[in-house]
Amino acid sequence: MFMCYFADWRYRAFLAALAFSATLAEAEGNGLANLAAANGPLPGDLSRIQAEWDCAQQRATPGYFKSINGAEVSDARRSQQYTCASFLGAMDGPNDVYAYRLDGEYQGVLFANNRYPGELYITGGNNPPAKGVVPPGPYVAKLDATTGTQIWRTYLENGNVSGAWVGAANLNILPDGNIPIAFGNHLVKLDGDTGRILKHIDLPADAPAEGSNFKHLTIAPDGTLIIKNQTRATPCDIQGTLAAFQCPGGAAASPGSTIHAINPDSFEIYDSVSLPENAVTPHSIAEFDDTIMIYAPAIKTFFRVIWDPVSKTLKRDENWLTDSYLEPGQTSGDAPGILGDWIVVQVNGLPTTKTASSIVAISQHDSSTITRVYPFGTDLPTGMSWAPPKAAVDSDNSMLFSADQNMMKIGAVKLDQATGAFSTVWAIDGATTALQALYGPPEARVLGTARAEPGTTVQQLNQTANPQYKQQALWLEAATGRVLAESDFFEAMNFNTLLSPGYGGRFYYMWDKGLIALQPMPQRDKPQ
Repeated sequence: MFMCYFADWRYRAFLAALAFSATLAEAEGNGLANLAAANGPLPGDLSRIQAEWDCAQQRATPGYFKSINGAEVSDARRSQQYTCASFLGAMDGPNDVYAYRLDGEYQGVLFANNRYPGELYITGGNNPPAKGVVPPGPYVAKLDATTGTQIWRTYLENGNVSGAWVGAANLNILPDGNIPIAFGNHLVKLDGDTGRILKHIDLPADAPAEGSNFKHLTIAPDGTLIIKNQTRATPCDIQGTLAAFQCPGGAAASPGSTIHAINPDSFEIYDSVSLPENAVTPHSIAEFDDTIMIYAPAIKTFFRVIWDPVSKTLKRDENWLTDSYLEPGQTSGDAPGILGDWIVVQVNGLPTTKTASSIVAISQHDSSTITRVYPFGTDLPTGMSWAPPKAAVDSDNSMLFSADQNMMKIGAVKLDQATGAFSTVWAIDGATTALQALYGPPEARVLGTARAEPGTTVQQLNQTANPQYKQQALWLEAATGRVLAESDFFEAMNFNTLLSPGYGGRFYYMWDKGLIALQPMPQRDKPQ
């Protein structure tokens, strides 16, 4: 009896070993050696976490929770600059990338933010198909940052039931740890510990309810929520954020946007202002001349709105606006950035077959003072330009980082802040739909992005819901564009998201069904 049991045990162990070896071989054969190498969850470098937390507590992030990544794109200026995040790979030698697919399915995840170390918040349900049944969402979920195990999930909308226009939703964490999120014509506050809805209001808009999506929420330095909608032409039943230009008549036929200033505690609407055009992309907020300025590029005109926290009023600045920030054939600017006294904006936020994308600098003193650069030249090798991911801003090094998914380029430019003159620093081949993100200190800054596999077509890149191509995470030396680390090719990263940093040198790669945790490390000798 004992001998039979022992033989059976050895046989089962032998089969298990064969199965495990086959799994590793299959993973490596499918180009997923990063997953096989890690063989489990990534707890991160624990020795870095306290230093990252301490660094985050020294950052000036008024209105946001002090964390390594407590705002949708780092701050109200939308800089995408994460100075406290760690790139643990070598800057002067080869690196390996380790990967782990987080547990659970999280459809359409777009942003991943941290509060305390160990906590990960995501917003999902953001990328529905243009037609047909849509996944429920948007939703917000809290996960274990290492395993991805869901702690809670709060669904905010189901477009199949409500008939509402479902687009993307941003993710930000308030200083008290709770989460304000705007979607459709709604604003809610979620308890960051439990996911319970603490407060809800309906948001009025100049556009018809079925043509309004208040997805853009940014927090002013005084803590006031500044919320703006994008609109779509109606009647229209196209779903997703891109309905803003896909509905009949396109963006030109869509109503103007509405901006609200709202108390973050009571949700009292202090004031509102109307824009005569659809501001399709997010706004950014800056303090200039001791005044809080809201910058909002629209499909023809670049607007500035003044927020006065004393009188609690919003006012369009009629002395600062320009309808010449676009060259003929170019389309709306993306979310702007701030670089000293200059507003900088990547244009061709909507697709065009007429003119290449450029980066534009506009003086905050005088909106008629405009300079521009074409980081990838003026030719259209694929016949189209589309640069929806906004440029990342390195305020320490006066650099901006740009990508045009249909020109299939990623690059960097430098701005002379004294003159406004641009110079191209580097450009590399790489088709990406991702936002560019910056990590680490000024002297060793790393750019995180993604790159589609060779042979990917413009048509595949433009398929934003459930894209059918593969993409890899990419870490570059920001100053030179030199590749520091690259992951295997995974399912395509979700449209217009970013390689989001987490505590302990981890990064989160978001695709249509969930998240992959990644950790670059210096290459070491492999055991024989």
